[in-house]
Amino acid sequence: MSSGYNYTALKTIWIKECTRFLRIWVQTLVPPAITMTLYFVIFGSIVGERIGEMGGRPYMEFIVPGLIMMSIITNSYSNVASSFFSAKFQRNIEEMLVAPVSTSVIIAGYVGGGLARALIVAVIVTLVSFLFVENVQIHHAGILLLTVILTSTLFSLGGLVNAVFAKTFDDISIVPTFVLTPLTYLGGVFFSIGLLPGIWESVAQFNPVLYMVNAFRYGFLGISDVNISLAMGVIVGFNVLFFVTAYTLLQRGTGIRS
Repeated sequence: MSSGYNYTALKTIWIKECTRFLRIWVQTLVPPAITMTLYFVIFGSIVGERIGEMGGRPYMEFIVPGLIMMSIITNSYSNVASSFFSAKFQRNIEEMLVAPVSTSVIIAGYVGGGLARALIVAVIVTLVSFLFVENVQIHHAGILLLTVILTSTLFSLGGLVNAVFAKTFDDISIVPTFVLTPLTYLGGVFFSIGLLPGIWESVAQFNPVLYMVNAFRYGFLGISDVNISLAMGVIVGFNVLFFVTAYTLLQRGTGIRS
């Protein structure tokens, strides 16, 4: 198969995915802005005044990176999970699988859509944060951008894997409700794990979201509860694991071919 054909297929899938969430932007891009505004008002303005500082920074500044990362995780995941399952439910994913398109291109196309939505939402939430925090400065732009790309890619792959196994639309909401939400809230978005008792601080370090939030916070504020090299290694490792899983499932036709 020629590289030109693969490029055309990749571009087509990516444009389709972007058009899909941009066409219904009121449902895909506006809710994150509203939700994050509520978080800033409640946890930042109201609760933050009582907490004061955390990690040597005003509490409002401390939670900004975590809230942006939370929106990246949820939107990249939900975009691919809902889109791929819709394609599977409508039986048009089979046409893509039998077409002369490599499995890697199919995965990259869907992940590209999740990445695009995550980046747009991240920009929107960042602009919202400017309404509440005056001095939002970027400490390390390279780590910031790399963390955003790797995290959104990881959860886009996770959404694809979830969609492969899902049998109904209700199955799509199981993982966000019972897995993503607890991991995110316990991943250092609103607090430093240094505040946890010894045993729970150790347990928290098994939470992969902790490394993503702290790597992103380091890019913004220059502070982190974990080693940055370790954090990037964990994120890259999970990306490889989920890509291999998604590739294997599509190759086998798991949940797709009857």
